Amino acid sequence: MGKKEKLITGVDIGSHAVKVCQLQKSGDQYSLQAVGSISLPPGAVEDGVLQEPDEVGKAIAILFKNLKIRNARVGISISGYSVIVKKISLEVMEEDELAEYINTEAEQYIPFDIEDVYLDFQDLKTAEDENDRTDVMLVAAKKEVIDDYLALLQGLKLKPVLVDVDGFALENIWETTSETRENVALVDIGASKMNINIIADGASVLARDIVIGSEQITEQIASTFDLKYEEAEKLKLGLNVEDDKKAQLEEIFNDTCTHWVLEIKKAIDLYSGNHPGKPLSKLVLSGGGSKVVGLQEFVARETGLEVVRFNPFASMKRNEKKFDERYLSALAPEMAIAAGLAIRPAPF
Repeated sequence: MGKKEKLITGVDIGSHAVKVCQLQKSGDQYSLQAVGSISLPPGAVEDGVLQEPDEVGKAIAILFKNLKIRNARVGISISGYSVIVKKISLEVMEEDELAEYINTEAEQYIPFDIEDVYLDFQDLKTAEDENDRTDVMLVAAKKEVIDDYLALLQGLKLKPVLVDVDGFALENIWETTSETRENVALVDIGASKMNINIIADGASVLARDIVIGSEQITEQIASTFDLKYEEAEKLKLGLNVEDDKKAQLEEIFNDTCTHWVLEIKKAIDLYSGNHPGKPLSKLVLSGGGSKVVGLQEFVARETGLEVVRFNPFASMKRNEKKFDERYLSALAPEMAIAAGLAIRPAPF
């Protein structure tokens, strides 16, 4: 038996729902301890920014209580206009020298006032010899947005120890659970945004957020058929579809999903142009939007790639008496980011 490692609780705060995941690690094996999702009122979170912190706080408190989670060390991730992720090419430097350079020169790479952001970076160590330049991943996030999240969590007596970026959390859980070095496009479709992260040779080479998501389809269905939001959501997932609605639903799906695929293909084409010798082996869909009926087949047809729907829990141990397998399978794709946070070790 491997030694058990204390991990953080992953809290993914989206525009449509809050997702929480708690894992345990023993040796190299992860086991699922708790997982759940709760819907948020419309407008509670917009483009990654808290608009109604009290409502979001209530949702988080309900999840922690219902799931009986006592681990107060939590991690969150962000996306949207308030965070910039940029790859820059720099001369090879020692880490402390690189940190000093980033802190003094970062403003030329980001569209925010340097005083208004938190900065972080990672040297991807792409230089093959000392005369080469190296790629550095630079991340800048607005202090105001981050501080609002931290205040919300601390007000709930939780201890935020990690703030990640959606795309990196997704990358971490994919690499941890897939145990492969394949070149893949990770595409997470949420309610109001799409995150694309292309991984080649075990590193992120292209990451972008696009402000489109599955809520577009729900709103169009609700408007077209004069339905409540909850009923429109069911139709979006292919539930209770009456024959007289099928043609109009197909038109709605085609219009919106075509837009999604165009954005995905733009990213793939950019990657392929810069890395002609490293073709993608597959495209991995996650997020609540990945469950839209027919999307997986549509993306495969339009991109020519194998498309799989990501289940981050597929290889994890779990108590079969505690977790209903059908519920877990249905929930899994939208839990990818929360799980990507939950695999991180808890600092003491």
